[in-house]
Amino acid sequence: METLRSHVHGAWHAATDGFVPLHDPSTEAEIARASSVGIDFGAALDHAREVGGRALRAMTFAERGEMLIGLSKAIHAHRDELLELSMRDSGVTRKDAKFDIDGATGTLSYYGYLGRELGDRKILFDGEGLALGRSAKFWGRHASVPRQGVAVHINAFNFPAWGFAEKAAQAWLAGMPVVTKPATSTAWVTARCGEIVVESGLAPEGAFSMIVGSTGDLLTRLGPQDVLAFTGSADTGNRLRSIPELIERSVPVNIEADSLNATVLAPSVEEGSETWGLFLRDVAREITQKSGQKCTAVRRIFVPRDRIAEVREALIEQLEGAVVGSPFAEGVTLGALATASQLDDAVEGCAAIAAVARRVHGTGERVDGVGAEPGRGWFFGPTLFEAEDFRDVPIVHEREVFAPVSTLLPYDGSAAEAMAGVALGGGTLVTALYNDEDAWFQAALESGGCWSGRFYLGSEKMVEQALGSGLALPQSLHGGPGRAGGGAELGGERGLSLYMQRIALQGYRKVVDELQ
Repeated sequence: METLRSHVHGAWHAATDGFVPLHDPSTEAEIARASSVGIDFGAALDHAREVGGRALRAMTFAERGEMLIGLSKAIHAHRDELLELSMRDSGVTRKDAKFDIDGATGTLSYYGYLGRELGDRKILFDGEGLALGRSAKFWGRHASVPRQGVAVHINAFNFPAWGFAEKAAQAWLAGMPVVTKPATSTAWVTARCGEIVVESGLAPEGAFSMIVGSTGDLLTRLGPQDVLAFTGSADTGNRLRSIPELIERSVPVNIEADSLNATVLAPSVEEGSETWGLFLRDVAREITQKSGQKCTAVRRIFVPRDRIAEVREALIEQLEGAVVGSPFAEGVTLGALATASQLDDAVEGCAAIAAVARRVHGTGERVDGVGAEPGRGWFFGPTLFEAEDFRDVPIVHEREVFAPVSTLLPYDGSAAEAMAGVALGGGTLVTALYNDEDAWFQAALESGGCWSGRFYLGSEKMVEQALGSGLALPQSLHGGPGRAGGGAELGGERGLSLYMQRIALQGYRKVVDELQ
């Protein structure tokens, strides 16, 4: 039995009671335990702010970048160990574990090289300066400087490595110390990554803290220079946003929440074309990857009404190839759901959708997994529903079933109607549009471009380089409006803005322009 440790005050902390068990999703066996009992959260925050923050702010962007590149390499050196641990702790296949672990190291590396590009300075300028007076002597320019607080990161269970690393990479490069709090159910992967960070000696003391278990009174102790970034359910996000102390002190809160992401097939895409093949491959992958436990997974598939039968048949053929079971069993392509509660929610969610839409593939129930003991493991196969009219199935646009579940929704073929359907989701992280007529893309964005944080434009011209809508690249913003939380992460240099204070500089031009 592994006892996970927190890291606070620059030292490891092992609790003696108050433990919550972690389970192997494929066997249901208890494999580890976590608790934060005994941590002085006030002292932990003070240490991070005073020791870690001071050390990071003394470094240039280039120096912080070198730290990130080194941390990426350190974690990558333990890749095989982390993949094995992820398969056991999260129940995912080795391929899906790579998606998480390689996403973590890739994002750290990307922000590390961005630090090199930003160079030997500590102030981040925003755009060109401009004259404020009768001549250029009185000069103005916008810039950003590091906040003098701590970045608290509360992460979801589905990406224990990438979720930790993508938030930390941005905060560290911006010059802020990090307190990471992983979801307990899959915290072992994050805890091991944390051990690697500390063992590497690359991060200054206090720059990295980690809490496994409850956050106690941590969040009520945050102040105006601190930041809270959360990934998880909309309900939890709303509760965090409503904490009185955070409101009173104007603590910046970034939320990435539920997202009923959509895919739209335009009428111009012909059956058998390259774009048609891309659409089918992408949709099948975005339903099944990570067993459907992705914030960017496809939940709603809008198809022209006169094409619905052929799409249904072709998509079912793709989904029938999925083999559900233990990630350690040969031939398995789809692992287990992460927890028993996730399985229960998936079954309940499918029952709710089945009341208004026809189930055309899958069982909507728990299944036995290949290589697992019958009756054991939280396995759930790909499940596809089909509605008669997207306007008559509000549950499909309101409830996210966090599993390999999606619904086919017919529309009349116009971009305006498709985007009206997308908008019923209340705001998404990503919407994928597949089309071979450029004017249709324009019409779609004009009709509903405000309802999604990112648009993936699939066409025959980008088939060879298409990575799929589910991949949150560090170069592009990740976040979305409304139900998706209203926040934004990543986006290259833009990702630093959450952790920096934007300021306006006004003075003699030479003085302003020579600031570093």
